[in-house]
Amino acid sequence: MLMKYIQLLLFSFLATVVLGQDGLSPLTANPDLFHKEKIETKALQNSFDSTFIYKTDTLTLPFFDDFSRNKFQQYDAGFSDPNVTEELFYRMLDENTNVPLPPSTVLTNTRTYRLIYDAVTEETTYDYLDSVRFLFDDLSVYAPNHIQTYAFPGYIIYDTLDGSGNLEDTIWVNNPEYVQDSARIFVASINNPEKLWLDDQAYHNYRFAVNPWSLGVVTFDGLDAFGYPYNFSTSTNGIADLLTAKPLDLSGNSPADSVYFSFLYQKEGFGDVPEESSSTSDSLFLEFYSPVDQLWKRVWRTGPGETTDFQVAHIAVKDPIYFQKGFQFRFSNYGALAGALDHFHIDYVDVRTLSGYQDTLFKDFAIVYPISSLIEDYISVPWKHYRNNPAGKMSSAVDVTVRNGSELTENNQNGSVNIYYEGTLEGNYTLNAATLSGGNINYSPRTTYGSEHDFSTGYAYDHTLINDTMAIFDYEAIASAQFPNNPINDTTFGQQVFKNYYAYDDGTAEKAYGITGEQGLLAYKFNAYEADSLVAIQVHFVPTVLDVSNNLFLLTVWDDQNGQPGNVIYEDEFFFPRQPFYTYGRNKYRTYFFKDTMRVGVGETYYIGMRQIDEAPLNMGFDVNNDNSDKIFWSVDGGGNWNNSNFEGSIMMRPLVSSKLDYQLGLEKRTLSTPDFEFTLYPNPASSVLSIKGENFNHSTSFEMRDLNGRIVKRFNSKEQIDISMIHQGIYLVNRLEKGQVIQTKKLVVQ
Repeated sequence: MLMKYIQLLLFSFLATVVLGQDGLSPLTANPDLFHKEKIETKALQNSFDSTFIYKTDTLTLPFFDDFSRNKFQQYDAGFSDPNVTEELFYRMLDENTNVPLPPSTVLTNTRTYRLIYDAVTEETTYDYLDSVRFLFDDLSVYAPNHIQTYAFPGYIIYDTLDGSGNLEDTIWVNNPEYVQDSARIFVASINNPEKLWLDDQAYHNYRFAVNPWSLGVVTFDGLDAFGYPYNFSTSTNGIADLLTAKPLDLSGNSPADSVYFSFLYQKEGFGDVPEESSSTSDSLFLEFYSPVDQLWKRVWRTGPGETTDFQVAHIAVKDPIYFQKGFQFRFSNYGALAGALDHFHIDYVDVRTLSGYQDTLFKDFAIVYPISSLIEDYISVPWKHYRNNPAGKMSSAVDVTVRNGSELTENNQNGSVNIYYEGTLEGNYTLNAATLSGGNINYSPRTTYGSEHDFSTGYAYDHTLINDTMAIFDYEAIASAQFPNNPINDTTFGQQVFKNYYAYDDGTAEKAYGITGEQGLLAYKFNAYEADSLVAIQVHFVPTVLDVSNNLFLLTVWDDQNGQPGNVIYEDEFFFPRQPFYTYGRNKYRTYFFKDTMRVGVGETYYIGMRQIDEAPLNMGFDVNNDNSDKIFWSVDGGGNWNNSNFEGSIMMRPLVSSKLDYQLGLEKRTLSTPDFEFTLYPNPASSVLSIKGENFNHSTSFEMRDLNGRIVKRFNSKEQIDISMIHQGIYLVNRLEKGQVIQTKKLVVQ
């Protein structure tokens, strides 16, 4: 529950006053008409003008989706598409003929009149104007409902009689309530039986579930279709994601046909565990829609729990009210609305006839996860770095996971990985059958097998391609068995992207990672193919639970010192900090360029990261499927002590190197010249007097001595001998500051 999470955050903060730590955060209608607006330029504000209404097709049984491919309906119709019609609606119509009133019609709720002034007798007469009855549509909601309405002419007439003829003057009412206008609606008819789902609030993905039975699941949490919390920074629980199937025509079926609804479900997975409290329980629901009484009826529910193997739900459809055209079903989850919390995952949704209570086996052989990369260590590397250093870069340990979903033992077979460039087959590898099955002769029933395959010899991505800016290779992995199964999930697809960045992560966040502690440092190690200049750092910040987009941090780059972050090569100026930016959409990156678009020179080993100003973790995307925890370092004592991450995974943070893409990014050729900030403390250990030796000392250089609890015990400059006779024995950290920023840290032993 969210309240429990906040309490844990508070506990973590109190604990890190002394020690600090890193941590993970848990990331009614017509059934034949589904509405989804596509907003264009509108002629009328707050109306449905220039929007699309999508009229869905109706499917027939069987209905099956193993989520190996995305079968969510897309809503991308254009005004000129052949399946699009249009209709024009008016705000005011004649009540008898439904003909639109003239464009000049202006009416008001205020009673209006004709004022007659007789100049001879000096008498004034008010002649009130008759009301007008008409049909009114406010055009704010489709479809218009023709409300019978009364109003008065939108003007007042002043008429003066002076014996020389009528002198009339018409005064129009300010801001009249009724002015004629129109709105045009576009209706797109859908006819795509390959797409099964009407909405996409739930998240179709390939990485969130633990040992799924095939490629792909749909995940339910507290994030909307664009990856944003339904309600930031709140303890509110409620219905979050919906997954609604297209209407089904069951009018030709009956309860006698043994119609069964089956699916698989898993709680938590690689996400957050659904919990139970005294007042509410996180839940996943299944509902059926009855065209007879036009109501949704809840037919199944599961509650809180930790990760297990996928469980089977198996429901007989028996009630006659469902055997009509327009039957639907939908899944929904109840849980925290503040972020990627309280996860449920579903798979293998199957509605079919001629089934039975015993028909609960999913007889399928499938690849379980996609293959992230065919190169060593990285998911992606800069194209120019690979072109210059292609030897020995193909992976010696490509992970492949498969599952025999049959209740029978099945013979193993060789698989393959095929690589394509612009549609042309470039090369391939063999997936050895014995390796795929864990060294067994056969695949055991209902068993998952993980294996590693050596691609270090044989084919290598072609580094001689004419394109010298970037290259993208497509690859497919195929593994199959002999028994009948759903062949589509025997094949998985991937892309090897070579652009201008290094990436350890596969581009999907299952959790959020951050450091708890004021002035906490986060450093991410990269062993590059060659020395180069960095131009920016890309980060995916995850919007979850607490909105920290107003918190501050400084981009930082370090060199290497014996396998840990060493000297600071670059750090943002303290008075020009950065803030987390939540991009629009799931798993999107924000590019943070260095100050003044400068380039930062780095060697083959360097560290990118940040110094956060506030205590709260900044919640960066964390890919739990690729473990690079040995390259994640954090410190809460100014870099005096570095710790490796306590969690297996990869931060979604990437360095951008200088390349021919710089011109497209608008980057000028400016290189950062890094001064030497190295300094030496002597004697060390010291007892009464301390001296400092170093380069580039100036009026902005200062020093501070902190104990291991982070408390400042002394401040001084570089031009004096420092009296430390009153300082207690122990270990201290001495920070060098330039313009108030910590640039370098040394340990000092006081005896």
